[in-house]
Amino acid sequence: MNNHNTLLDIQNLSVEFRTDDGVVKAVNDMSLQIERGKTLGLVGETGAGKTTTALSILRLIPDPPGVITGGSITLDGEDILAASKHQLEKMRGSLVSMIFQDPMTSLNPVLPVGEQIAEVYILHERINKQEAAKKAGEMLELVGIPASRGRDYPHQFSGGMKQRVVIAMALACNPKLLIADEPTTALDVTIQAQVLKLMKELKSKYDMSMLMITHDLGIVAEVCDEVSVMYAGRVVEHGTLEDIYEHTAHPYTEGLFHSIPNIDARAHRLIPIPGLMPDPTDLPPGCPFAPRCSYAVEECSKALPTRIQLSDTHSVSCILRQKEE
Repeated sequence: MNNHNTLLDIQNLSVEFRTDDGVVKAVNDMSLQIERGKTLGLVGETGAGKTTTALSILRLIPDPPGVITGGSITLDGEDILAASKHQLEKMRGSLVSMIFQDPMTSLNPVLPVGEQIAEVYILHERINKQEAAKKAGEMLELVGIPASRGRDYPHQFSGGMKQRVVIAMALACNPKLLIADEPTTALDVTIQAQVLKLMKELKSKYDMSMLMITHDLGIVAEVCDEVSVMYAGRVVEHGTLEDIYEHTAHPYTEGLFHSIPNIDARAHRLIPIPGLMPDPTDLPPGCPFAPRCSYAVEECSKALPTRIQLSDTHSVSCILRQKEE
């Protein structure tokens, strides 16, 4: 279903990690699309397979033990899984960039931050050091850091400032797709809001698409156009913001909403989702969410639910919805 407007098209992706303790099925037959200029939120608990999906797009899965066992990834018409090492090096940074979870570990502690950003330009744009340093300074200014601070080292910056440096580095070559993996996890709430605002502004300035990986539905509401909810390596519900927030269809999505604090209703108790995510080395035969689901019927533990289109924009994988059709 790839059309010209689709920038990223993942179809039936499966990734597993072969370890001494068994085969970890991290991503299972997972499909998602991102349109040009749109932001997709990929939501789910830790261990759902969100980061593995992102690393697959960049072909950065540690191999061994990680293996992409099936499916296809097309980015701007390029077949990512068939690309050579040289093609991938050209794509990373210029076609697709990633902001990793922890800015403290994404930066090289022994190089000034300006040099680290300049490196991106030298690699992709084949320009000399002086030009690259000038561009790096401009990029720092763009994310609200004085160019003169390019001479400073990562340890001289606060957490929020480091995250801005990481964003500057990711956007240096104006990628068509920006992958942000929990970009505000290590930051306090006020800085988090500033970083999200900055990312939204830069996204529209550069007219790029974004994959926002998070477990925080508040962040999704703030920056995303569409949402894919992921559980045990599969997308269980996908839709626009309105579909997911106003017409929640999957019991797992409902559970995620119930576990958000509500400031307006202080008396309202949080309802946590019982149990834990299934062991990815030993997934249950039916719906992976069935053991934790308060709506589960006998059928749920026997067969995997198929994906049902509730509307043009809204789809869900749930046996209960199949019965309603």
